[in-house]
Amino acid sequence: MESDVFANRTEAGKLLSEKLLRYKATDAVVLAIPRGGVPVGYEIAKRLQLPLGILLSKKIGHPANKEYAVGSVSLDSVIINEHIQLPEDYIENEIVRLRKVLLEKQLLYMGNAAFPDLEGKSVIVVDDGIATGSTVLVSIAMLRKKNAGKIIVAVPVVPSDNVEVFRQKADEFVFLIAPYYFEAVGAFYEVFNQVEDEEVIRLLNDAKHLY
Repeated sequence: MESDVFANRTEAGKLLSEKLLRYKATDAVVLAIPRGGVPVGYEIAKRLQLPLGILLSKKIGHPANKEYAVGSVSLDSVIINEHIQLPEDYIENEIVRLRKVLLEKQLLYMGNAAFPDLEGKSVIVVDDGIATGSTVLVSIAMLRKKNAGKIIVAVPVVPSDNVEVFRQKADEFVFLIAPYYFEAVGAFYEVFNQVEDEEVIRLLNDAKHLY
């Protein structure tokens, strides 16, 4: 890369796909983390001629500051920061509440389509960047439960001090830049507009006709 800033998520996805060409036209599956990961994943799926799906998860916020993540939950996995002491009933209530939200999002984005069978398959997990990484970590835990053959995490940008974590947790970790100074994912994009539900649905529908 000539610059440490991406024009937008589309460019980031195209650049990232160059590092994943060995998976082109294989039995691999691209699973993007909504909403920001979907435009990136779409470009990867298009270039690699692979199916595109989604991985849904939500961060569990601290009761005193909902923006501060104390863990993450997917439809069948939970990761909690063990260094933070919180009442068990708060965590349990949040898990129930957030899973209801996730089920609603699953229905909105995918309708009644069944989650793909991932047994023994290579799965490319895509987001538009990693900050704390809790969302990606719970996604990896979910895929382990589904017996994915190989888990490849692919992101345009990740803080340098998180690189080793994901090299250990994933079977393969692919990224474009790993800055030492990291404030927010959006700082590494010229255009970082919020991705709306309508765009997610459109890209997932368009992806059905790519291969």
